[in-house]
Amino acid sequence: MLRVEDWAEIRRLHRSEAMPIKAIARLLGVSKNTVKAAISASGPPRYERAPRGSVVDQVEPRLHELLHSWPDMPATVIAERIGWTHSMTVLKDRVRELRPVYLPPDPASRTTYEPGELAQCDLWFPDTDIPLGAGQNGRGKVPVITMVAGYSRWICGRLIPSRCTEDLFAGQWELIRSLGAVPRALVWDGEGAVGRWRGRRPELTQATQAFRGTLGIKVVLCKPKDPEAKGLVERAHRYLETSFLPGRRFNSPKDFNAQLAAWLPRANGRVHRRIGCRPADRIEPDRAAMLDLPPVPPATGWSYRTRLPRDHYVRVDANDYSVHPGVIGRLIEVTADLERVRVTCESHVVADHLRCWARHQSLTDPTHASAAVALRSERVILARRPEATEVEHRALSDYDRALGLDGEVA
Repeated sequence: MLRVEDWAEIRRLHRSEAMPIKAIARLLGVSKNTVKAAISASGPPRYERAPRGSVVDQVEPRLHELLHSWPDMPATVIAERIGWTHSMTVLKDRVRELRPVYLPPDPASRTTYEPGELAQCDLWFPDTDIPLGAGQNGRGKVPVITMVAGYSRWICGRLIPSRCTEDLFAGQWELIRSLGAVPRALVWDGEGAVGRWRGRRPELTQATQAFRGTLGIKVVLCKPKDPEAKGLVERAHRYLETSFLPGRRFNSPKDFNAQLAAWLPRANGRVHRRIGCRPADRIEPDRAAMLDLPPVPPATGWSYRTRLPRDHYVRVDANDYSVHPGVIGRLIEVTADLERVRVTCESHVVADHLRCWARHQSLTDPTHASAAVALRSERVILARRPEATEVEHRALSDYDRALGLDGEVA
């Protein structure tokens, strides 16, 4: 067989040196027919092993017959039907080659998004240590709410204390505010706080209806077992796991959010393979086609009214927070967001705490504890005064008149 080096040299001598075929054959010690074949060849010579055949060749007609009638028949069932006693690997390889001939074409659809059309949302639970306080760790427990704009592939994300309704929509609103505009539709998976499918129909929660009504948008629930419907945000989660988490350490949820906020601009500045440009290059037309932020923000977070009990604590999520005991028995209003817990009484702030990310804790303001001690001491002093325990003594004639005996003689 002619070597590649000789083939290249023959073509050089013929094309560059204009050497006759006979002279090339004499110079390289090959036949004239070899020189002619090298000149006319479209590519370098390659060694090709002569096919030796396969043990499957003798049963291939039977394979065609079975696949023609049942294109989806598994290779293991085919082996049983034909009495196959040899290696399953060679049979499966041949079935894999023949099956597409009998299956109808199934082209994948390529989804495209218009500017401002939608954003995909989901919860991501980072598999990393996040100290929450009180000796608790948030590994795999505290979620990051993520949002990916469909047209620009712009990624937003924020760690939130829990996946409950109040925290989820508070985090959603923070992401929308950071984006500076409202996507016309939000796509969610079957998250309990957002909604679920019931009787083949999507059913949104009341909180979701109130949230989307304030924004004037649509909320789309993905059908069960349809991961492709939110492929953008799923790929974003894999990107966070492989590019954001490795090599990082976090000392608190606040530190996690600070590092994530510093990393996201770099993530949105990379070239996205699917769109062929950076998300930062597309975000402006995407944002311009979205809706404006509403003049009145949606109601998110925790908010309720109650009377302050004698123990002067209120509960938000799974934790108790102290309130000034001076308003015991009075109506108070409790509000909480992702950062703080506040309590007011007749527009006066009577408690203001940082939100605790650990669970089943009691948070006490030293001022409230001191005030409670002072009030208890004052009440004890009042109870011990002599006039406080003095009992009025009535005349016996008063009892006679009450019993109608004032006219009788003893």
